[in-house]
Amino acid sequence: MRTTHMIRTAAAGLLLGGALFATGAGTAVADDATPSPSASDTSGTAETAAAPGTGFRTAGHIGQGVTSTPAGASTGDYLYWVTPAKAGEILTVSATVQLPESASRHGAQTWQLDLYDGLRRHQACTAGKPTVNAAADAATVELSCRLRTVRAWSEAWANDPLPGAYYIRLTVVRLADQDLGLPVQVQLGTASKDAGGSQAVDGELAAPLTPVAKAGATLDPNAQPSPAATEDSGDSEDSEGTADPSASPVAAGLAEPDGGWGGGWWSDRWLWTAGGGVLGALAGVAGYNLTRGRGRRPVA
Repeated sequence: MRTTHMIRTAAAGLLLGGALFATGAGTAVADDATPSPSASDTSGTAETAAAPGTGFRTAGHIGQGVTSTPAGASTGDYLYWVTPAKAGEILTVSATVQLPESASRHGAQTWQLDLYDGLRRHQACTAGKPTVNAAADAATVELSCRLRTVRAWSEAWANDPLPGAYYIRLTVVRLADQDLGLPVQVQLGTASKDAGGSQAVDGELAAPLTPVAKAGATLDPNAQPSPAATEDSGDSEDSEGTADPSASPVAAGLAEPDGGWGGGWWSDRWLWTAGGGVLGALAGVAGYNLTRGRGRRPVA
């Protein structure tokens, strides 16, 4: 009877461990099945995507998992967007450029997609086509870049992606001089997926790498406020020390991702930890029963 009970206990433990493993695997499969942004998916773009800017400070905001509406630009312009990314995410950016008619062009063109973090450090792409050479008769150019996993914490000397703002720059890097200024249509899309508990690290940043409003501004203690500033500020204590968001358009419109910049406390690592603890406890019970049964002597 004791042996039968031990076998049943071990079988139940294996079934529970298998269920936990299937749950974790199902979560991983669901994450991998996250669709990439497509040109036809424009739901919600009016609220979460803006026209591109021409610099870091004027970058247009774009949310996660959306595709912007086509924006007009000139060949040779530097186009900038900015998007938030939290810890544990893998950010993927794609861009589609509608080129002018081939009759108006004078040769091939090379377009490039670059990603920069909140400190404006260039981040390498682990997958995709960040640089594409378009033939003289090509109608469109499609580029993509998949970022490394955004880490919750990193060493000061490392160039790891960290939570915060990510700038996206799109431009042409090689073309005929006669083609500068030709009109193009640009569409950008972003997508992200959870990297899973295997990429989790200990530690957390004190603050995300996001632009600061009025960066570099200083206050003169002897300066007198202007009448216009006095009228606007009033006597309310809430207005004291409030930075003007218009001084930094990027900082004013960059929204914090769902779950915070740290990515939240939950990950599939909890499933593996719980499953390992249950299997370890069952193994201990089974070993105890085996050794206890062998230690007994039959009564004469």
